[in-house]
Amino acid sequence: MTGPLKAAWALTAFVVVVGLVLWLVTGRAVFAVFIVLGLLTALGAVLTGRPRPDGRSTGPEESRR
Repeated sequence: MTGPLKAAWALTAFVVVVGLVLWLVTGRAVFAVFIVLGLLTALGAVLTGRPRPDGRSTGPEESRR
C-alpha cells in the first residue's frame, strides 16, 4: 500500500469518526455529510489504488516514456 493510499484511508477514518461523534454529541443530522464525504473518499481510494489490468504502474514514470 502506497503512502498516498494510506493517507486517504486515514483521512477517511478521521472524517467518518468526526462526523459520527459530532452527530451523536450535537444531535444535528447535518454532520451526516461528514460520513458521506468519508465514504466517498474511501471509494476514491479504492478506485484509484487498484493496479492496472496490464500490471503496469500508473505513477509519474509512465508519463516520461
